[in-house]
Amino acid sequence: MNIRVGYGFDVHQLKEGRPCIIGGILISSNIGPDGHSDADVLIHAICDALLGAANLRDIGFHFPNTDNQYKNIDSKKLLSEVVKLLTDKNYKIGNVDATVILENPKLNPHIPAMQKVLSSLMNIETDAVSIKATTSEQLGYVGREQGVNASAVALIYKSEN
Repeated sequence: MNIRVGYGFDVHQLKEGRPCIIGGILISSNIGPDGHSDADVLIHAICDALLGAANLRDIGFHFPNTDNQYKNIDSKKLLSEVVKLLTDKNYKIGNVDATVILENPKLNPHIPAMQKVLSSLMNIETDAVSIKATTSEQLGYVGREQGVNASAVALIYKSEN
């Protein structure tokens, strides 16, 4: 069996009036991640982890922010495309472990819903999607509520038949 691991990281500024979409879930907040797409920092980190594990470059290579077809796109569509790229190379996803660093809003109440959405998109069990939320203890751009970041590790495998 061919097993691979990939790592992903993403960061977005927070802006007033932007929807706060993290892990495919709209979270009530007066600030949200800003970006070319819907700026779902968690999905972007997961996409990069999966792409990296399969040696398929990164999210910016496949979905450049200079291409208007991705303007305000739902990042769940990007993750679905990444899963298709892996499937085309005969890879399956084993599990994903991710962390979101954000002062506010608090994400813990939303993690089960995120796991359900993300596991469905990746065709894996909900138990195979670990999401952790933490703060930066009021330090740096995250602590000042100017930004949010996420990191993810993904395991993929290819059965040798």
